[in-house]
Amino acid sequence: MKILLVVPAGESVRVTRAVSKVPRRAMLRFSVLPLTILAALTPSEHEVRIVDENVEALDWEADCDLVGVTFMTALAPRAYEIARRFRARGKITVGGGYHATLCADEAVQHFDAIVAGDAEGAWEQVLAEVAGGRLRVGTGPGVVYRAAERPPVLRTPIPRRELLDDTAGYYVTVNAVQIGRGCPHACRYCSVTVFHGHQYRRRPMADVLEELRQIPPNFIFVDDNIIGDRAYARELFTAMAPLRKRWVSQCSIDIADDPELLRMAHEAGCCGLFIGIETTNPENLAAMDKQFNQSGRYPERLAAIRRAGIGVIAGIIVGMDSDDTGVFERTLHFLEETGIDAMQLNILTPLPGTPLHADMAAAGRVKDHNWSHYDYRHVVFQPVGMNAVELQAGADWLYAQFYRFDRILLRFARGLFTVGVAAAWWSLRLGLTYRYDNRREGIVGWNPARRPGGAARNAEMRGRKCPTIKPNVGVAIQRPMSKVVAGRLAAKMED
Repeated sequence: MKILLVVPAGESVRVTRAVSKVPRRAMLRFSVLPLTILAALTPSEHEVRIVDENVEALDWEADCDLVGVTFMTALAPRAYEIARRFRARGKITVGGGYHATLCADEAVQHFDAIVAGDAEGAWEQVLAEVAGGRLRVGTGPGVVYRAAERPPVLRTPIPRRELLDDTAGYYVTVNAVQIGRGCPHACRYCSVTVFHGHQYRRRPMADVLEELRQIPPNFIFVDDNIIGDRAYARELFTAMAPLRKRWVSQCSIDIADDPELLRMAHEAGCCGLFIGIETTNPENLAAMDKQFNQSGRYPERLAAIRRAGIGVIAGIIVGMDSDDTGVFERTLHFLEETGIDAMQLNILTPLPGTPLHADMAAAGRVKDHNWSHYDYRHVVFQPVGMNAVELQAGADWLYAQFYRFDRILLRFARGLFTVGVAAAWWSLRLGLTYRYDNRREGIVGWNPARRPGGAARNAEMRGRKCPTIKPNVGVAIQRPMSKVVAGRLAAKMED
């Protein structure tokens, strides 16, 4: 059987036959790990090909028997289009990933089969039923497959990275490694927790080390929290030190409270960590059940991480219920004062399946139900401390200001003397990529706190008790709006 595995892409970054140039944003792309693992789970008698629309055009006439698509919420409409067009050719279609899992009843209307949750176990079952002629194929609803169990120890094969050889140059790395799944924290906004559960499940150490020995020195750990199991992390970092690797990953900020663990991570090759700062407002953190961030300790904790020679990418959220129009200036000042090396910004987005979405839907605050807008680029809900136009404009302004060319160079120069050459160089490349992306998208924005009425609304906010709504995390790259679009959006949010 010939199997085609597809990563759909958003319209503004999608490569097609008509638009064949790949955007110069390799620093924002890394290995399509779920599909290379899926290929490794596939019995050897089947032929597998991977197409990532971010770097390669999808051939609608491709010679294949089965098409598998993995997708997040914002890419659901594109995934459904892919399924529809291949089903029209009589091909078997299988969907998977976060949206297919959290909205399985919807997704199964578009595919012949849905793999919900972990692929291990369920994917093999799908292939066996296809081979046996037992999977119904057609235009009606398909079947949802789930693994029979969620084992505490992950038995995940080494990904088939060779399937990306032809497009590897378009990624910062195709060498992504995952040591575990899940997170011990219970942040209410988190789709990761909904998908994987609260339990942290890890791979056998011998399997991880064997994989690390097979890949080049520079790679990325894609775990949501690399220190989810601290004893395991200590064992891993100790074993990695002689391998002389260099890597980045994601981590909770409380790694700063463990100087020994920080030292071990750096000696194991860590040069950068993505950390969910989210907000400097303690009320917002409390609303997300993320009080452990302890916003009052941000400066000392971030300084400790950077002193260890590890750069910091800060995950930031704007638009939470205790935010007013001054949040954009305050956030920019905080990022500069704490020496943050890079930033990923998102506008608050209530992803389906999360408690945040349930809260906002119950309150009647979800105003946009077009999944393609759930990309952290659009305001899809009714904000509290500002209107929707101000939220979008302020997010644009913050992104454009943080990635101004002079600020990028200043961070690079500072990083050479604080976090070292490797982390500073990584920060420079990432900053220039974000600047390129912003300019390509035409992101400029404006500061709503400096517009008439902004200060008055902020004073009103300080005397108002906000409802408790929990926000989500992600990346936001806002497109600027015309006055016509802005007016329509404002009117829509007030309906």
